[in-house]
Amino acid sequence: MGIEAELNRADAAESEAFSPPRWLANPHLQSIVPSLPMLRPAVLRRCRALLEASRPRTLDCGEGVRLLGQHASRESMGLPAARRIVLLLHGWEGSADAMYVLALGQQLLERGFDVLRLNLRDHGDSHALNPELFHSCRIQEVVGAVSRIQQLHPDQGLNLVGFSLGGNFFLRVGARAGEAGLELERIVAVCPVLDPEHTLRRLETGLALYRSYFVLKWRRSLRRKQQAWPDRYDFSEILRLDTLTEMTEHLVCRYGGFPTLQAYLQGYAITGGALAQLAARTRIIASDDDPIIPAEDLSRLARAAALTITRTRYGGHCGYYSGGEESWLAREIIETLGPA
Repeated sequence: MGIEAELNRADAAESEAFSPPRWLANPHLQSIVPSLPMLRPAVLRRCRALLEASRPRTLDCGEGVRLLGQHASRESMGLPAARRIVLLLHGWEGSADAMYVLALGQQLLERGFDVLRLNLRDHGDSHALNPELFHSCRIQEVVGAVSRIQQLHPDQGLNLVGFSLGGNFFLRVGARAGEAGLELERIVAVCPVLDPEHTLRRLETGLALYRSYFVLKWRRSLRRKQQAWPDRYDFSEILRLDTLTEMTEHLVCRYGGFPTLQAYLQGYAITGGALAQLAARTRIIASDDDPIIPAEDLSRLARAAALTITRTRYGGHCGYYSGGEESWLAREIIETLGPA
């Protein structure tokens, strides 16, 4: 049996690891229900300790770029200092206050980790921090943010957990860790964007709810950016567009310096040899029924020795929801990270 067959068999052996109730097995329910606004009050109550311990941190990422994070340390709570810190990174048009980020952060804090919830540029309340627009090829500033955390916390083991686009960013950080002088312990990426061209196609041709959701949130974000930098931006033209493809092409070609949409999308793909240099122990958790990220693209990743891929039959996009407070995904992430 060849090595590729062995790897595929290993993935398949884990495909039943997550088994939701039958009524929640639908991939769209898995993707949508955990983020319903009606669930937020209960999440905020459960995460009160994390929220009360969190302090804003503006990180100098180099070259004048600043990113905003929320740092919760056990020492500030009167508890023994943590030996390890976990950086959490949300998905596109999410934030450090996304429910899935808060819920995991609370559990990590309870288990003895310090937690820093990072915002990508122009996410959360950070639109006024940097004049240039966010795009997904801005990997160097995220590398810079991780490097700054390492400088500020040299005695703590550094771990990265990212969701969707955040998972894509942290996998790229891991692949650049050696040249950046980063010492990373563990990386976990949940349903990371693999081939952005395929993801964009899924969003445009799949369930219209996803496209409408991201168009709405992106328009809101662009309005906030224009309000923060009124002399620099006039988005009246792009705000009239109603597809993600048109909006992306307009922005990255006009403001991002990319010659074509395809050049931009290829710029943050992690297929091919992009992950070949991963050295830190890394785990990707992805579902075969993800309606946004095609699971078949997992076979196109470079199989670095440090990389483990867990493919589940169910889970949707960053869902893994069983209907209660117990989280299969959080247990898997905490188990991967190991003892605090």
